[in-house]
Amino acid sequence: MQRYGNISGKSGIVAYEIGDDFVAARFNSGVTYRYTKKSVGTRHLAELKRLATRGEGLATYISQHPEVRDGYERKDPPDPD
Repeated sequence: MQRYGNISGKSGIVAYEIGDDFVAARFNSGVTYRYTKKSVGTRHLAELKRLATRGEGLATYISQHPEVRDGYERKDPPDPD
């Protein structure tokens, strides 16, 4: 995963990974959510990719769009220490 830019300094996201048909976002809690074209649709996935790369607005976009917030394909718990 790549470190998220967090331009505002207030994001709940610390890292992300982009693939052809997915975006994975790791939150401060250590939980990683995976969003796919199948789970959130092409338009939302494109915007998630854009915001992740930009380093700003990703957590806000996820929280403000219920179909994205609740549309993750997979939720992975934090890595054990």
